[in-house]
Amino acid sequence: MEIFKNTNFDFLGKKWPFIIASLVLTAAGFGSLIMKGGPRYGIDFKGGTVTTVLFQNAVSEEQIRTALSAKIPGEIVVQRDTSTNEVLISTELRDEKALDAARELVLTTLRANFGGEGGGKLDLSNSGASAIADRLRGPLAGAVNEEQLQDLAKSITSYRDTQKRGLLGNIDALSGVSGISPQVLNVLKQETFLAPYQVRGFTLVGPKVGAELRTQALNATLLALAGMLVYIAFRFEFIYGLAAVIAVFHDTIITIGLFSIFDKEISLTVIAALLTLVGFSMNDTIVVFDRIRENLPLMRKEKFDSVVNASINQTLSRTILTSGLTFVTAASLWLFGGAVLNGFSFALVVGIIVGTYSSIFIASPILIWWRDWMESRRNTNPPSAGSVPAVAAKAKSVK
Repeated sequence: MEIFKNTNFDFLGKKWPFIIASLVLTAAGFGSLIMKGGPRYGIDFKGGTVTTVLFQNAVSEEQIRTALSAKIPGEIVVQRDTSTNEVLISTELRDEKALDAARELVLTTLRANFGGEGGGKLDLSNSGASAIADRLRGPLAGAVNEEQLQDLAKSITSYRDTQKRGLLGNIDALSGVSGISPQVLNVLKQETFLAPYQVRGFTLVGPKVGAELRTQALNATLLALAGMLVYIAFRFEFIYGLAAVIAVFHDTIITIGLFSIFDKEISLTVIAALLTLVGFSMNDTIVVFDRIRENLPLMRKEKFDSVVNASINQTLSRTILTSGLTFVTAASLWLFGGAVLNGFSFALVVGIIVGTYSSIFIASPILIWWRDWMESRRNTNPPSAGSVPAVAAKAKSVK
């Protein structure tokens, strides 16, 4: 499928605005990283806890941060998705022994400050089927058998999590669930209560593990770039591989710089996005380089920059279709994916934009610069009198 046919845009003639923009973004990113002492690593790399909580009503980040700061030492980061009231609570705990008590400390603080105390009753918002069955076993003894009790508890949690997104609002909402009779409903009201939030996930990472993950992430990125350099150098020429790696390195540096400028955390999901970006940008660059290689023998009389420009035009439809559709998907994740996917999707959105223009305005000009430099060297260093070409030319003239 071709969107554009027989285009003849002068891409290389418009390269300087993009090169200048890249230099400005790179300088701004490095400046931000230097001022902030490096990237802002997430709990995955520093060590600590990450708790995902869904609130029934909007709760401000400052309110949550203030409540937790009084109980938990170290940095506390709160990210809230205003569209869903889902909150990510990250706590930095330097002492690895303190991580064992971190979960209970966070949950206790949430219960004390956000209406989670039920006077000895079971929290129906944050209890599993097993805990619900244990709580109802005594009050419903004789009314239901063990199999019915287990099915009843599973029905309650299934309805809560699938139909009500984890928060019931009120216990009467369970009246339509299979197996919930008026007697069971009354027992639920007596034995349980509904906290106005649900803890959806809890992740714990020790500081030592975080440091190891940081090293492994850096090594994975560098090894990916090195492997691609070797592959492209083998498939094309070394300069092609070097140009492609410089373009991809440029994409990665700008993306990390923008993370620092916008004060976003770099987590394991962001590293996954960066590796995805490396592959995406490299693939886009290879497509252009492959077309250049195909056109070189067909356009021998044309200047090299004309061959490169024609190759970019010929692959323009493919570039727009691939990059455009991927960008729409990544932008949707960024806008509607919630706080958990925000860093991952932001890296993809930035990377797709930067990676697409770097294939055209960064990698391709490097090839042209190299070709021009090689030709200038040949012109300034003509073959000497004793060289093979010179001797052959002299012999031919004698004949």
